[in-house]
Amino acid sequence: MAGFQPYDTFQQMIETGGLDRTNTLLVAACDAFARRSKPTAAETEQFLALVDRLFAAGSPAARSKAAATLGRSDSLSPELEALVVANIGSDLPDFLVAATRLSEATMLGVVSTGDVLAGAALARRSDLTNPVLARLFQMNSRKVYRALATNTAIRPSGAYLGALARAAQMDHQVAWSLAARDDFDAALLAPAFFDLNEADRLKVISAFARRPTPEAPIRRTLEQLTVAIDELTRALMKLFSENRRPEVTRLLHQITGLDEVRCGQIAHDSSGAALFVILRGFGCRAADGLKVLIHATAHDTDRSAALATFSELFDSVSADACAYLMSSWRGEVNLLDLGKPEFAPFRAEPVRRTRTGLATRTVGVEAAIEALGKLSTRRAS
Repeated sequence: MAGFQPYDTFQQMIETGGLDRTNTLLVAACDAFARRSKPTAAETEQFLALVDRLFAAGSPAARSKAAATLGRSDSLSPELEALVVANIGSDLPDFLVAATRLSEATMLGVVSTGDVLAGAALARRSDLTNPVLARLFQMNSRKVYRALATNTAIRPSGAYLGALARAAQMDHQVAWSLAARDDFDAALLAPAFFDLNEADRLKVISAFARRPTPEAPIRRTLEQLTVAIDELTRALMKLFSENRRPEVTRLLHQITGLDEVRCGQIAHDSSGAALFVILRGFGCRAADGLKVLIHATAHDTDRSAALATFSELFDSVSADACAYLMSSWRGEVNLLDLGKPEFAPFRAEPVRRTRTGLATRTVGVEAAIEALGKLSTRRAS
């Protein structure tokens, strides 16, 4: 493209050639500019003067097609971006996602319209500026927050961290996306615990390992209860072994104060993660806790590996931390307090385990399962 014909020539063709010729010129001009690898500033200015009037005179279908064609250019000025946004129609979300770069003015203009689909498309971009991010977080839309939760270019900190954590409590898809990220503090997903899969529930619990927590309101309630931990574990083992889960629900409701719906979820959680929180919150150790989990869970494929994980959690997650988790289920705590320096997560250097050490742990857990099975058989006989 050596350049564009003078503006008055195009204007004459528009006025004398009718709508069809205007549409043809519009699409052809946009295609020519999109194919131009590096148009000069003068060419860009001349092109803008030409197509500005062509867009105004063209038909809706032609404007949409021309805008989509122009949107493929890597050399759009803010003014040309505005023309594309104004005329591309239903293809706007695709353009906002695929555009090589967008000016801040264009992005702010899109957000200001309140278009949810366009906002969600923008939220997927990696070049969002702070003013644009602030406006996106102000949009009260699940679609926008779901896109923001998957955007790994956005560092979850400060006000953005709080907004994402609150969104996770209301939208399970936001919780799933945040749980999959390594740069998000999984402890903040505690209120969404029951919306997560088994692996992500364990990730939430692990986020409390060797980590100080604020005082949990439920801690005082647990301390005032006269239930002995050995009596509690024996009662739970008996109820789970006889599959009397409705009675487990009522028992948990009585000793924890959690609502019955939540206690029913815990009683029927075959992964054992929720039950672990209850047991550890009461101060249960691995020796007794694993016995209850063996009766309550269904890890048919890799039972020993799952129990080995719980064994480590009994050692690394404190009773106070699990009490704090339980309080979060009751909505009694502000999870954002965990962002304070005194409650920072524990950062341990990765430890290389020998194959012998792993084998010893696995054999030990399997031996415990086998011994418990023999004990159950003797009691039954």
